[in-house]
Amino acid sequence: MSRTATALTVFGVMLGIFLAAVESTVVGTAMPTIIGKLGGVSLYGWVFSAYLLASTTTVPLYGKLADTFGRKPVFLFGAGLFLTGSMLCGLAGSMGQLIAFRALQGLGAGAILPITLTIVGDLFSVEQRARMQGLFSGVWGVASVTGPALGGFITDHLDWRWVFYVNVPFGLLSMGLLIVFFRERVERVRRPVDYVGTATLTAAVVLFLLALLQGGEAWPWRSVQTFALVGSALMLFGVFLWNERRAPDPMLPPSLFRHRLIAVAGLASFVSGGVMFGVTTFVPPFVQGVLGGSATNAGMALAPLSIGWPVASVVAGRMILRVGYRAMGLLGGVLLVAGAAVLLAVGQDSSQALVMAAMLSIGAGMGFSSTSFLIAVQNAVAWSQRGVATASIQFFRTIGGSIAVAAMGAMLNAQWRAHGAGVDAGGADVSEANVLLDTAARGALPAEALAALQGALATSLHAVYLLVFAAAAASMAAVLLFPSGSVADLAHQPEAPPGPPAPAEPLPEGAAPAGDPDRR
Repeated sequence: MSRTATALTVFGVMLGIFLAAVESTVVGTAMPTIIGKLGGVSLYGWVFSAYLLASTTTVPLYGKLADTFGRKPVFLFGAGLFLTGSMLCGLAGSMGQLIAFRALQGLGAGAILPITLTIVGDLFSVEQRARMQGLFSGVWGVASVTGPALGGFITDHLDWRWVFYVNVPFGLLSMGLLIVFFRERVERVRRPVDYVGTATLTAAVVLFLLALLQGGEAWPWRSVQTFALVGSALMLFGVFLWNERRAPDPMLPPSLFRHRLIAVAGLASFVSGGVMFGVTTFVPPFVQGVLGGSATNAGMALAPLSIGWPVASVVAGRMILRVGYRAMGLLGGVLLVAGAAVLLAVGQDSSQALVMAAMLSIGAGMGFSSTSFLIAVQNAVAWSQRGVATASIQFFRTIGGSIAVAAMGAMLNAQWRAHGAGVDAGGADVSEANVLLDTAARGALPAEALAALQGALATSLHAVYLLVFAAAAASMAAVLLFPSGSVADLAHQPEAPPGPPAPAEPLPEGAAPAGDPDRR
């Protein structure tokens, strides 16, 4: 590729990253308002979990396909599917439709971020990759800072449906640039697709999330339905592991996770994903429902997370070559725990500034840790495994987020039933917290009832933030297991090609070979 083609390909990749960042921030900011309009706060977790589930379970498959057929066709397919889902989400007329279209959107999203990061790994050396993190993190930062404000403005002044349409122009431009300028040389090798692995892992995760989301709602926690779903999920996961050991070309090669660096990075990404998706999902309801803010206020509360992440990523990209992956990962873990601890301190009388301080610390923690894990894993494998290795880190982070959001949603529902559902609100329906997320409905509540309901929601969310803190502490503990050593020490070492044996050195006259019992 020429320098111009490389530059335009990088710009296309940057737009792909921008697309992923805009989706997560714009839509996340608008979700409390969407729930307030369409109703069904008990399904709040499903709106996020459907997207995360679809995007998570397809990530390893997309990574494997990218290693087989090349990065470009896989990215174009995923981006096209994502944009189709975005358009349909904007047309949704009910919570059921929105959840279904979010799942379709997620099926495409599973290809976007891991494939763009894999393309970066192909185009640049590890030293260049570490420095380029500043550029790509800057794109993420710009999108993440403008996204919440844009999402809040669209929701407050236009219509929430437009938050889904804003993705379309960026996606089309990114696809066009990669079609025209990105060239890759791929050796076409016919490989069997691991359909059994994909199907069993997807089914296991779906059943487990269904147990978390519906347990305590549609049926009691200690019921036949819950035990059946969890048992079936565990059985299918066991089948998945059995299949991966025997499949000729497994979706998630077990050999990858015998590498300590990759196994620890996957574990840390799993639990840190719970922190990231937990706060982006359950901080906006606090700002809108407890503090009485608007969608714009909710977006601004998340903005420091989007600022801290790229800034820390820039610093990490420069420092990794000097101090190694482990030191940057440990710094990220400390900041995650500190931010989660601050979030535990927020209450009904807290200011939005305290929430923003927690978001800044968590964002910086994610920037230091995720950058370290990504570069370490990409540098630890050969090209033929870089796609699936990169995808595995994204997979574990999003699967951790999916499970965490489902568990936190179940916790929120249970806590609201215990603290908020019995409040006398002058005839208003308070069986769900929708009334606090809709500005008009909230304004119609009597002052005493409003204060009582806000206190109940604050108490309910505090229990959710305890789970966030537990995930942050687990992430910190996982990083302690990360292998020490420099970037060069932990890099992939290609096997030397076989060659003729080296000639033996001539022995001194009268000497016998080493180990000869007759040597003189």
